[in-house]
Amino acid sequence: MKYIRRLIWYIATRLMIITGVLGLMTIAFYFSMNASNIQIILKDGMARRAQVVMMGEGEESLENYFSPTYLSRDAALQTTRNGTNPYSRYQITGLDHRLSMEWMWSWPWEDTARATVVERVPGIDGRILSSYRTTLPEDQWAVPRWQSGRYDVILSRENGRWRIKNMTLVAALDTP
Repeated sequence: MKYIRRLIWYIATRLMIITGVLGLMTIAFYFSMNASNIQIILKDGMARRAQVVMMGEGEESLENYFSPTYLSRDAALQTTRNGTNPYSRYQITGLDHRLSMEWMWSWPWEDTARATVVERVPGIDGRILSSYRTTLPEDQWAVPRWQSGRYDVILSRENGRWRIKNMTLVAALDTP
């Protein structure tokens, strides 16, 4: 009886250890899957947002990355809607958009995630439109810089897709 009890205890402890390790591996897998999806949504969404503001592309493509409620109150997009966009006088042909994720957390079983990202646009290729060359002095012909910044981002998973639900500018940064 003593040996049977030891055998059962040995098997039970090994099963508990194996179950714990498999559980941790499952959590790590889903966490890394969410992290990679979130990284892609953030990089592509923030780059598309900058292209919409600078290049005048349509806002419809932003709905793949941002929630509609956030798009309606985004300050950068408001400048394109109300006619105060500083890039409307320029023909932007390209930009160097860089986004680095400093921190991200999302439990595998939750539908929300938080991230801290740094957005920079160190290079903008473009020139002033010919119609503005006669009205503006030559020192204003250079393309204005994009305001780099550190953002706290909240994402939500809706119908299996991650979307940016809210972004808060934490600190404005100087573009190198």
